[in-house]
Parts: sequence; C-alpha cells; structure tokens
Amino acid sequence: MEKYEPVREIGSGNFGVAKLMRNRDTRELVAMKFIERGYRIDENVFREIVNHRSLRHPNIIRFKEVVLTPTHLGIVMEYAAGGELFERICDAGRFHEDEARYFFQQLVCGVSFCHAMQICHRDLKLENTLLDGSPAPRLKICDFGYSKSSVLHSRPKSTVGTPAYIAPEVLSRREYDGKHADVWSCGVTLYVMLVGGYPFEDTKDPKNFRKTIARIMSVQYKIPEYVHVSQTCRHLLSRIFVADPRKRITMAEIKAHPWFLKNLPRELKEEAQQAYYNRRHVDVAPSRS
Repeated sequence: MEKYEPVREIGSGNFGVAKLMRNRDTRELVAMKFIERGYRIDENVFREIVNHRSLRHPNIIRFKEVVLTPTHLGIVMEYAAGGELFERICDAGRFHEDEARYFFQQLVCGVSFCHAMQICHRDLKLENTLLDGSPAPRLKICDFGYSKSSVLHSRPKSTVGTPAYIAPEVLSRREYDGKHADVWSCGVTLYVMLVGGYPFEDTKDPKNFRKTIARIMSVQYKIPEYVHVSQTCRHLLSRIFVADPRKRITMAEIKAHPWFLKNLPRELKEEAQQAYYNRRHVDVAPSRS
C-alpha cells in the first residue's frame, strides 16, 4: 500500500473494514473499504465497483480507484468528514421541517441521477447517506453493494435492503422495479428525519420485524400529534407511501412537488443538474500495490 498511509479505522461490517487513509503524495484524505480477496470476487463487491464508478455527482460519494494487495481488495472513495446522516438525527432527535427538506432535496437529486444512469440503489437508508464537513453539509449517497443496473439486469426479483426501508413490492417477492422501491426508501428517510422514528415500526415492539412487515404491506403509518409537519409535506408522504408502485409518485413528480421546490438551492435546480447528466464518465482502472 505504498500510495496510501493509514490514519484510523472509521467503520466495519459484513464487507470487512473501512479506514481513513492519506495519499502520501497529495496528502488528500480518502476512505478505503478493505475486502478480503478469495478465489472469486463477491457479486455484491463486483456490482458496487461497476455501478459506483460510473456515477459522478455532488450528492454521490466519489469513487476513486480500486487498489489490490496480495490479501485484500481496497475500494478507494471520497472521504465524508461529517459522518452519517443517521448520527446527526440521533444527536438531534429529529429535524425541523426546513432542515429535513434541505437534506431530502439533495437525496432526491442524487438518487434521480442514479436512475438517469439506469442504476437503482436498492438499499437507501440514513446509514448510507454521509455528510461532508462543510457548515451547510452536503449529503453524499454511498454503499452501492446492492445496486443494480436496469440496463444489464432489468426489474430485479431479489429481496434486498434494510427491513424498515423496504417497499411492499420488494417484500412480496414478485418482480419489481428498483426505481419505484428507491422512491419508497426516500420517503422512509424523510419520515425519520421529521419524526425521529421509523414509519412502520411499532414503538412498543421495535424488534418485531413481522409486525413491521405487516404494517409496510398495509401502509399503516401515522405522524405523531406532537410533531409539526405541514400539510404539503404530509401530502408528499402520502404520495410516496402507496402500496401499488404503479400509482406511487415518481422521482420526476417529487422534483415538481411544491414542498420539494420550496427553498430549493440553485445548484439543485433542474437547469444546474443538467450539467451532470451531460457529462461523459471515465472508467477508472484498478491499480496494484
């Protein structure tokens, strides 16, 4: 690993370990996900590399390169110094509606770009949304291990994702469109930011996944009386949380919704976003260390 020097460990999971690394030449800090090499690369890892490196957008963690060592494969990515959006909500309890909208606007623009590139994420959640270290944090979508290209693999049938965020059609194990499922997951993220809890979880029995799934399938949720949420925001949530994906609001319709458009930053407006859609993407070849 001559190019990078370790700084500290920043995370771990089923995939392996994530470390903060420093480029010895440029002194740039990067995040590196270390995955143990076997006789074959895991399908999720391969998918993450192929899909992630095709995405260049301010609200998506930047893929940099793949580094190979004798024992590990390292995915080198942009480092988001602000940590997880999940941690920010845990600290705050819940967000004011304006703050929730600010992050939701960025999330939708990032996911919309993925969809335009024919990639559905399929595991959108607060833990997979990071923040940079700026005073007005920029949201960054990460972890494309469950993502799927709708060009190569149209309408996935597998049940993936995190239970609290999963759409009804995914749980039904029938053929589904990952883009519609991503819309649902964005709605769950918005709800959690506003309320500080999951929409379909029984607060008295949060670990009862069977009950959570039943509530998802019947779209059984409510906003607590003690939380102030505007009628336009409630309307948007009601259009997202629709069991039939064909009747659910689309990404394009979300971006035209009055609640979404309020206080929309200039860089997130459609004309500014178009520059990212028009940009050609350059593949990054793996390097060896």
